[in-house]
Amino acid sequence: SAGRMVGLAAVISASMLQVPTYANRFFPNLPALPVFIPIIIAILVCGVFGMLNGLLVAKFNMHPFIATLATQVIIYGICSLYFDLPPNHSQPIGGIKNDFTIIAQKKIGGKVSILIPIAILVTVIMWFVLNKTVFGKNIYAIGGNMEAARVSGVNVFMTLIGIFALAGILYGFGGVLEAARTAGATNNYGEGYELDAIAACCVGGVSLAGGIGKISGIVIGVLIFTVIQYGLQFIGVSPMWQQVIKGVIIAVAVAVDLSKYKKVLWH
Repeated sequence: SAGRMVGLAAVISASMLQVPTYANRFFPNLPALPVFIPIIIAILVCGVFGMLNGLLVAKFNMHPFIATLATQVIIYGICSLYFDLPPNHSQPIGGIKNDFTIIAQKKIGGKVSILIPIAILVTVIMWFVLNKTVFGKNIYAIGGNMEAARVSGVNVFMTLIGIFALAGILYGFGGVLEAARTAGATNNYGEGYELDAIAACCVGGVSLAGGIGKISGIVIGVLIFTVIQYGLQFIGVSPMWQQVIKGVIIAVAVAVDLSKYKKVLWH
């Protein structure tokens, strides 16, 4: 549900941060709001959906893939209904305030995108959470062996809720940045992002078996996958073939992962 949460956060934040003079305002009578309020609302909404994912997994023992697949459809439906509200009627949201778009469009020294230091900051924070906090150690423990973690005293229920809530918050933050970067939003923003994330993580050494993976590996995986995508665009590969190649990369990365850790998965 990562991609659909990105789209939902983008639509929510963009719909509340249009300039008052824009002809096709999403909320014509909405007074001007401080930029941080719609941003917080969008991120919190995604955090709540993340908690819902965690509840489905922790309370009802639903497989994470099935739980997030179900909520992905739900979130897209809700986002589409919201996007279709009058007077917008599914028109792309534009006319975004400059004090919002500058969050993602600003260039440091006129050359370096502000998104780069933001990405570095988030990476450092997540490295600290995973490696230097009890919560992070519990994440690895649950990923490695949930029952063993439970026996050793880990609060599996609350940790799972926290994991998915944190994921939702990060997806929401990403959606806000996407809306600011493009100065607009539609309900299709973020489509397919979850597959990109899976591919980048697998390429970066994160195991689908759980309990294995590092932030540094994920960063490397993201860089490799991004270079491949831009490389394909640069040499003129059509978007349709790019999707085929992306699918092959995902299949190969997952196959390699399963062959390495099949004992963990099947025994």
